[in-house]
Amino acid sequence: MTPTVSLIDLPIPRNAGAQTIAVPPERGPGHWVGAPSVLVRDGVHYIAFRRRWPVDDGRGGDVIVARVASGGGIIELCRIDKMSMDAESLERPALVVDSSGRWRLYLSCATIGTRHWRVELVEAGSPAGFVATGRRVVMPGDARTAMKDPVITHDERGWRAWICCHPLDDPNATDRMWTEYATSDDGLNWTLRGPALEPAPGRWDQRGTRVTSILERHGAVVAFYDGRADVDENWEERTGVAVGQPGHLEVMGDAPVAQAPGRYPALRYATVVDDPDRTAVYYEVGCADGTHELRREWFAR
Repeated sequence: MTPTVSLIDLPIPRNAGAQTIAVPPERGPGHWVGAPSVLVRDGVHYIAFRRRWPVDDGRGGDVIVARVASGGGIIELCRIDKMSMDAESLERPALVVDSSGRWRLYLSCATIGTRHWRVELVEAGSPAGFVATGRRVVMPGDARTAMKDPVITHDERGWRAWICCHPLDDPNATDRMWTEYATSDDGLNWTLRGPALEPAPGRWDQRGTRVTSILERHGAVVAFYDGRADVDENWEERTGVAVGQPGHLEVMGDAPVAQAPGRYPALRYATVVDDPDRTAVYYEVGCADGTHELRREWFAR
């Protein structure tokens, strides 16, 4: 039986009074910052996020690793560009520290000239030290499936990942997506355990379900996820919540729990992190002019 979890008890972003953490260099549709991964270390929030330009101007150009200042805003530590990763675009990274204290950055890389995506890993002794040298592919996907945007956790239970997968059977419909659950002994070699969250016909997220954050509440695994109803909602996904066990998540409710108002409703890549006495939610949000900004909200625990 799935433990009872109420939306009232969860840090659902409302985009009201949120702090703006980063904005793109230019404004307008396709000029975005976001897709964050956040790690709290010794009370400091470290963030990795991607900057993106319109499709005709290069798509996801680079990933920035930064420290979040106490009042909002970022202090950049390093960045990796798509050229150094032999990628046509970069999307959501995953920032993790292993049991030895070594920092890991998992990068979602678009394979040049294809619709395929893969996840590569770079490592460093500190969050300022990431470079593309020594990178390795750890989630390769295959000719049938693209893999990207992983959510990765590491604790006494081992390494776990929720990987966004896109089918490649139809080149005109590669925006479809679901979330695959995977485990690993070392965070390098992963075993796929099957779909954890899939779209369902007739539901608001029938075109795609991408897990963006995992937290545990009341004995259950709670997932924030991005959903889209059709191809026109690609890039303007809204946030939903699912609950259950790591490899089997059930959607809560019959509508998104969070979205931006107006023509550009994106409120996506919600990433939840806990401090000792409060919780932060970072997310990418659509603005009235089509720009996507990176914002943060605080919630009492």
